[in-house]
Amino acid sequence: MTSVVRRTAVPALVLALVPASAGTSAPPPRVALTAVPAHVMLEGNARTSIRVRNSGTTRVAVHVSRAGFALDRRGRPRITRGGVARSAARWLTVRPTHFTLGPRSTASLSVTATPPRRAAPGDHDALMLLRTQPPRDGRVAVRLRMGIVVVVRTRGRIVRRLELGGVRVARRETGRVLAFIVSNRGNVTETLTGARAVLSRPRSGRRVGTLVAGKRDLRPLTSGILEFRLGASAPGRMAVRVVIPPEPGRDAVQRSYRIRL
Repeated sequence: MTSVVRRTAVPALVLALVPASAGTSAPPPRVALTAVPAHVMLEGNARTSIRVRNSGTTRVAVHVSRAGFALDRRGRPRITRGGVARSAARWLTVRPTHFTLGPRSTASLSVTATPPRRAAPGDHDALMLLRTQPPRDGRVAVRLRMGIVVVVRTRGRIVRRLELGGVRVARRETGRVLAFIVSNRGNVTETLTGARAVLSRPRSGRRVGTLVAGKRDLRPLTSGILEFRLGASAPGRMAVRVVIPPEPGRDAVQRSYRIRL
């Protein structure tokens, strides 16, 4: 099988930062850990390298482990410890699992994916977790946990299918939103970009406004919430047409609703 590695140089997912000297922040930072790339796609049996850099002024020890990865209904990432559907955590091997980074120094991690022969086609994902701790002779207790997303795409028929479900008006800290259920019935992760909701009056057809949702990901065979901020939208009955734009290999998805604001 030909190995393909796709890299995306985006900021790493910082999951927790707990400095012992809370309340004080003087540049330069004691520990500043970055990883490039922080999002990797491996196709089949493949290997890639990740560069980890400590831009801070303190030498730190780094421990690397694997974990499951999931998104909640609103698209926020979380670490999972138990068995997760379509997890690739057990397929990944990383070397080294322990290393020390001096101030302004860089190390290289080797990540290898070995999916089983009968793995279901499509995307399977996991997190490579990097945790820092002071070396034994260190005096500054700095704890940093960072996640690198690894997606393994296995061979077979790729299915891309989204479905729009029910809608409700919900209240958030920033105000009211239209919350639509969207389901990913396919076997690859979908990135929803540029989804819009067009509001109009049911009888006259007069357009009231167009709302645009924020970007979010939706893992295979999961459902989530697509939110549109209402702002100062006029009250009353509304006709709403939701459109998720097409992408290569996937048609546009749209559905019409009647709601009361």
